[in-house]
Amino acid sequence: MPHDHDPDHPHALLPPDPALRVKALETILTEKGLIDPAALDEIIDTYEHKIGPQNGAKVVARMWSDPQFRAAMLDDPMPLLDDMGFYGRQGEHMVIVENTPEVHNVVVCTLCSCYPWPLLGIPPGWYKSDAYRSRVVREPRKVLAEFGVDLPEDKKVRVWDSTAEIRYLVVPERPSGTDGLSETELEALVSRDSMIGTALAKGLKA
Repeated sequence: MPHDHDPDHPHALLPPDPALRVKALETILTEKGLIDPAALDEIIDTYEHKIGPQNGAKVVARMWSDPQFRAAMLDDPMPLLDDMGFYGRQGEHMVIVENTPEVHNVVVCTLCSCYPWPLLGIPPGWYKSDAYRSRVVREPRKVLAEFGVDLPEDKKVRVWDSTAEIRYLVVPERPSGTDGLSETELEALVSRDSMIGTALAKGLKA
């Protein structure tokens, strides 16, 4: 049934495309004086360029390189993340889970889109989608295969459900032949998706 145009309800003015909806909503809120576009741009720039997957990659590369740091991160990561400056809203309570030859970890938030912003930046659209949130719990191997991660049948898949209280970071397996690389070089092998669990580290085969 078509709906009449109602100027008192902004959602009635929004286009169906998600990107256009965001822009239209931003315009409406700006015109009503509810947001400052400059402040919004600064927040987005911060999470895209200053806070983002490069932070998580630094953590992973250091865990690959430093056994003592790795053990401490797996035990209680928060003090070390605070020392590295990777803390703040959406990253208050982190748990680190490590992929091994026997276990592959993948993260989801089944209720909304809880996500470790200080370590991974802004969550990708698919992470927030109803399809990913519902399917990865029921059929994780099939979903991972759709991301290009075909795991051996004897490798266990463990799904971690993020909440407002706890968020997870996956440490991907370190690719073989990388023993001589520096931490900076190792960081380049770590992608955002590999720290969610929907990809492997670059150079690693399932």
